[in-house]
Amino acid sequence: MHQGTDSKGQRKRAVVLVSGGLDSTTVLAMARAQGYHCYTLSFDYGQRHRAELHAAERASAALGDVEHKVVRLNLDSIGGSALTDMAIAVPEQETAGIPITYVPARNTVFLSIALGWAEVLGANDIFIGVNAVDYSGYPDCRPEYIAAFETMANLATRAGVEGQRLTIHTPLMQLGKGDIIRAGIDLGVDYSLTVSCYQATDSGLACGKCDSCRLRRTGFQQAGVPDPTRYRP
Repeated sequence: MHQGTDSKGQRKRAVVLVSGGLDSTTVLAMARAQGYHCYTLSFDYGQRHRAELHAAERASAALGDVEHKVVRLNLDSIGGSALTDMAIAVPEQETAGIPITYVPARNTVFLSIALGWAEVLGANDIFIGVNAVDYSGYPDCRPEYIAAFETMANLATRAGVEGQRLTIHTPLMQLGKGDIIRAGIDLGVDYSLTVSCYQATDSGLACGKCDSCRLRRTGFQQAGVPDPTRYRP
């Protein structure tokens, strides 16, 4: 049986978290290639890099999603991150430990809402582009965290209690950026549609200096393909 089909050979539904960046767009392409009907989910959470929301919509449409939903949150009301508090500068130098661009509990909040939508859709699969290789030190991108959330999800939902086990898919977990890009290109991903920069302009121009920009640029170098990113002059 194909991974993205049920016992009757029907295509299954999956909720795919998409940020508009390189990783999540690649994950969407992977889920589609596995045969899933993909319902894409983005969050307007008060982030400073709002160009990613437009990128998420563009990339989702280009890769043939069934429905794209944007959920509005106000994580900027609690702040605590350079991505949600305009008074905290986005670092342009590499930093040790967990960086200030970490958004407190972000993936827990996002996955919880994805879990709710999955139940409504009758979907048993959620895809997320977390990565343990180039993950910038974020604690909610580790395999231990994903395993713990999956356990919780199957305890906390009607679907889980009734035996419809939910799976959190993390196909990029052990891949470097170059490998991710090569995999995406093989699946037809147009990376010019994506935005990764933590402080991109409204039109999607990248700063070329933040941690996310550095990882992205290095990834294209590793993959041996031209970088389609539009950088600020």
